Amino acid sequence: MEYTTLGKDLRISRVLTGLWQIADMERDGREFSLETAAAAMEPYAAAGLTTFDMADHYGSAEIIAGMFKNSHPNPDNIRLLTKWVPEAGKISPQDVREGVQKALDRMQAQQIDLMQFHAWNYADPNWMDALHWLKELKEEGLIREIGVTNFDSAHLEMALSDGIPIVSNQICYSLLDQRAAGDMTAVCEKYGVKILAFGTVAGGFLTDKWLGQPEPLQSQLETWSQMKYKRFIDSAGGWDAYQHLLQILASVASETGHSIANIASRYILEQAAVGGVIIGARLGKSQHIAENVQLASFKLPENSKQQIAAALRHLQPIHGDCGDEYRKPPFLTASGDLSHHLESIPPPYDKEVSQDGKERVFTGTVWEPLAGYCRAVKTGNRILVSGTTATHIDRVIGKGDPGVQTHFIIDKIEAALQSLGAKLSDVVRTRIFIKNTADWEPVSRAHGKRFSGIFPANTLVRADLIGEAYLVEIEAEAIIQPKTNA
Repeated sequence: MEYTTLGKDLRISRVLTGLWQIADMERDGREFSLETAAAAMEPYAAAGLTTFDMADHYGSAEIIAGMFKNSHPNPDNIRLLTKWVPEAGKISPQDVREGVQKALDRMQAQQIDLMQFHAWNYADPNWMDALHWLKELKEEGLIREIGVTNFDSAHLEMALSDGIPIVSNQICYSLLDQRAAGDMTAVCEKYGVKILAFGTVAGGFLTDKWLGQPEPLQSQLETWSQMKYKRFIDSAGGWDAYQHLLQILASVASETGHSIANIASRYILEQAAVGGVIIGARLGKSQHIAENVQLASFKLPENSKQQIAAALRHLQPIHGDCGDEYRKPPFLTASGDLSHHLESIPPPYDKEVSQDGKERVFTGTVWEPLAGYCRAVKTGNRILVSGTTATHIDRVIGKGDPGVQTHFIIDKIEAALQSLGAKLSDVVRTRIFIKNTADWEPVSRAHGKRFSGIFPANTLVRADLIGEAYLVEIEAEAIIQPKTNA
């Protein structure tokens, strides 16, 4: 069995057992024995598959895993990784503590091996506060290591540059979805973060079962995983392109003596920055233990990897960065939207309406009351956003890094727009001021990434910015387009 270390000394198996399907097994009020499910974890541990991944929203997974670990003769060998996925909106220190304590109680544990945090809306800077409060609980001893889940590359780097000791990012990474191979890998290698890859068998679609099969209707799919990853297949070029990939995998599988599923997962396991792959289990229903053990016992020949890489060129890239499927259309989720995750995303800031009808938002920086201005003002269908720096409450985000500062500034601009009923795509002009001429490229690249497909008018100039730590300042204008009845 292969192992890797997260952080200082959290040793995990590189093939992790995912327990998300417990929620699917409990769907629509169905019940099954928690004791039987806990006992079904023993064969995994006995085979060396000692690491289990779950979340607060995976049904009874935390309870089941806790029951198993506490009854195991060698509990110190068992690693339980979980996630805290709070509701969208404001988070307080008490919310963070209660989320962590709930997981501890459900798992009957004194310390969480790895607590992975998910943020719904980067525009609301409260997600940064939540990570700092998790850091405090780590220092208190309630959490061993901090991870994140479904973070994109820009915001992973932002959190790391702000001093959060993140050791892993759990993201979708498969032959169908190669988003993690670019900027994400670069950030992870820069900071020593491990990628924990899920979706490597695409809900069962990257297995022998589907080779040569006709395309199913969405209504014919049986599990949430199948519903989700069929959307990835559609986005990656459709059924024919997917079947071409399966044929190549079948050829490699025949040459190497391994299954299509293991070839698909092994390819990802051998990619840079990948610490482990997470293979889902239906406890007591579908084990695949021997196959998972085999996954950690071989390496792909170089010619096989070249064949697979060539096949990937026939696919369409999944749009965006890692985790975008949970934050912006097209939502590549089981339902095709966020309806089974949350009801709505509250605006980051409260708006104030003056007697003349103008709407304003304030972000709480010390500069706004000092100089007598608001972050943004809406008049009619037009929104003007003040010159914005990378200030969060009383500190600068991304000190010394113009690219990180640019991303945080655009987050603040987006927060102001959201609070006034607009979107980043409504921006028609940006003006960028940089302190150092040499910073034009990382600033421009960050702006280009965030405004890809929007293409506002833009001006970039060098200026003497006030504040030693500020490298970038940006202002924006947006026009809200009237809704049309299609």
